[in-house]
Amino acid sequence: MMARAQAQMLLLTSVAIIIPALFHFLRPPEITVNEAIISLALAVMLMIVYVFSLIFSLHTHKELFRGAPQEAAGGEKGHAAWNLPVALMVLVIATFFIAWLSEILVGSVEQAALRMGMSKVFVGIIIVAVIGNAAEHSTAVIAAMKNRMDLSVGIAIGSSTQVALFVTPLLVFLSYFMAPQRMDLVFTDGEVFAIVISASLVAHTTGDGKSNWFTGLLLLTVYLVMAVGFFHVPG
Repeated sequence: MMARAQAQMLLLTSVAIIIPALFHFLRPPEITVNEAIISLALAVMLMIVYVFSLIFSLHTHKELFRGAPQEAAGGEKGHAAWNLPVALMVLVIATFFIAWLSEILVGSVEQAALRMGMSKVFVGIIIVAVIGNAAEHSTAVIAAMKNRMDLSVGIAIGSSTQVALFVTPLLVFLSYFMAPQRMDLVFTDGEVFAIVISASLVAHTTGDGKSNWFTGLLLLTVYLVMAVGFFHVPG
């Protein structure tokens, strides 16, 4: 249930993200559209949806995100559950160190990839995304190895949903104060295609609430196909 709810949220959010690109590529040349205003309006709406998603997941429908009974009871047998202050303190400390180490690792890998001739598009979409989320990926893999597939899929989808609902609009807002040029949500044709395919596959894969190793293999293959495509994007 957790993965299905997050998949629906990700699919609907993806629709909002690609709207500015559709206006950019489909409008007639003689018609002028203020794409910055469209992106800003959508960023505001995405941030509002993010706030309501927190209310949904933490208050009104928190039972959907509890996970399996053994997870809600404190994890492995013999381990007591942490109380709220301890859990929050550990979360804050772990988040700080993971973000710090990820920034160092991403900076090193990014420079190395550029020296190897990889394009900035490939580095940003594939290399930085994989390395920057290494902690979440490893947690999802560990959960899957323990046959907690709902938790594993929820971690993966939750990361993407947070980027779409929080990080993306936040960057749009910050660009008005910190960047020399305002950021918009006009993605390229290839990026729009990747967003649509990814969100559709997530919704389709989590629809029946079942999984197997061959489905995982197919999803990895789709990701590698996209990586090959972005690798050959010039510039």
